[in-house]
Amino acid sequence: MNWKKLGQVYYYKIKHPLLQSHASNPLAVHLDGNNYRVFFSGRDKDNKSSVGYVDLDIETLAILNECSEPVFVYGEPNSFYSHGVSIGNLYAQNEKNYILFMGWNIRNNEHWRGDVGRLELKNNAEFTLVPNSPFMTVDAEDEVSLSYPYVVYHEGIYKMWYGSTVTWNTENGEMIHVIKYATSLDGENWKKHGIAIPYELGEAQAFSRPTVMIDQNGYHMWYSYRSGDGTKYRIGYSHSTDGIVWQRKHNEVGIDVSEKGWDSEMICYPFVFEHKNKWYMLYNGNEFGKAGFGIAILE
Repeated sequence: MNWKKLGQVYYYKIKHPLLQSHASNPLAVHLDGNNYRVFFSGRDKDNKSSVGYVDLDIETLAILNECSEPVFVYGEPNSFYSHGVSIGNLYAQNEKNYILFMGWNIRNNEHWRGDVGRLELKNNAEFTLVPNSPFMTVDAEDEVSLSYPYVVYHEGIYKMWYGSTVTWNTENGEMIHVIKYATSLDGENWKKHGIAIPYELGEAQAFSRPTVMIDQNGYHMWYSYRSGDGTKYRIGYSHSTDGIVWQRKHNEVGIDVSEKGWDSEMICYPFVFEHKNKWYMLYNGNEFGKAGFGIAILE
């Protein structure tokens, strides 16, 4: 597997007060022809994140349009997304389009916590929070914090891979945040099945933002991960024949940091999608996407 980097395609430049920096967690939604709307999480001066977008021609890599204001804003102080919104992927359910997101909140000067919220997307531009409370929150299976889900309807059921914090601190000072698996018959009620991607202290122990593609060779997943040895985010890859039991194959990921430039220290938050029988990856670079996002194509 080898990803050919096509460069940084969006250099952050929106000047709205709520979108002053970053274009994290890029999500491509097809508009027409070669045109995609790429939603992302941008930040204000206090690092609280809201959702903006740019329109991209996937063939020429030209930016065709960009929003002048956010399409969805972080919540009120007591809400589960009071400190930000980090988006996952788009999926269809009962003729509606949904995006699950990680809602950030910090209360009483404690550690930040994530819950999963759900947005309905209409006309590729209008977002509605449904329900007005967390779509998925901590419970006996996930006791600490949740993050970035990826949902797909496949083989007659909805399948979800999502992030869950096991502990904030380990012997090497890094948290354990794993990717778990859940299924649903109706997209509303979910059965959790535990850890999907095996983790290992000092090797791969802090995962985030899974993206999944399914073909004749099985399930392919990419994600951000940290090893716990102080190295910043890298993009990892795992493979499964059934979507349940996975093998980490980080040596086969085929993409790494560059020698210099916008993605020389970190690569993270991948989103993989298909266009004209080719697989593309949107991803962020240094400082969690502070300067924008880039794109790569699978050779």
